[in-house]
Amino acid sequence: MKFDDFLQIVGKEPLFETGLLLSDDVDPSDVRRQLSRWVATGKVVQLRRGVYVLASVYRKQTPHAFVMSNVLARPSYVSFRSALAFHGLIPESLSVTAAVTTAVTTRRPESLETPRGAFQFRHLSRRLFFGMVEIDVLPGQQALIARPEKALLDLVYLTPRGDRPVFLESLPLQALDSLDLGLLQAYADRWQSPKMERAAAVIAALARIEADE
Repeated sequence: MKFDDFLQIVGKEPLFETGLLLSDDVDPSDVRRQLSRWVATGKVVQLRRGVYVLASVYRKQTPHAFVMSNVLARPSYVSFRSALAFHGLIPESLSVTAAVTTAVTTRRPESLETPRGAFQFRHLSRRLFFGMVEIDVLPGQQALIARPEKALLDLVYLTPRGDRPVFLESLPLQALDSLDLGLLQAYADRWQSPKMERAAAVIAALARIEADE
């Protein structure tokens, strides 16, 4: 495959996987060898095995970090402080670090350092893999992101003593009046956990205090 032909296939994609290049009349080994050469010459950037972006001079759009996160670990959705910052519940500058995108996956937990940013994936069981929505993050790019209620509960669940008022009050939370408290409670109920019930009650109380101020 010539590089110009390759660009015709992937040039409009923010990022791509090896499978996009494979068809019945293509030798997979040859495709992988060519990708390795293009990575070595800087024409293609490898994010992880099988996942790539074009070098900036060749690509037509830059992939959003949330889109990359969704592809780097399947299945996954953006959550925790990254999603809370996206929804405006915490200042973006305080979402741990803007350089790290945090997400939930049903796969094993892992942290990835790539040429396009850092990503952290926390594990949740399939039973708790819910509460996300597909959102346009850039024109032509969609990502699965936790609803704000679920992002907050995910953070509580995977934080030791995350249901304690001292922890929740220490978070730089804002715009709590935008939360759907009914949905928050419904999500907490699905955990069937006293910890999550306590957390939902504390969060609801903080939201009501903010609304009264």
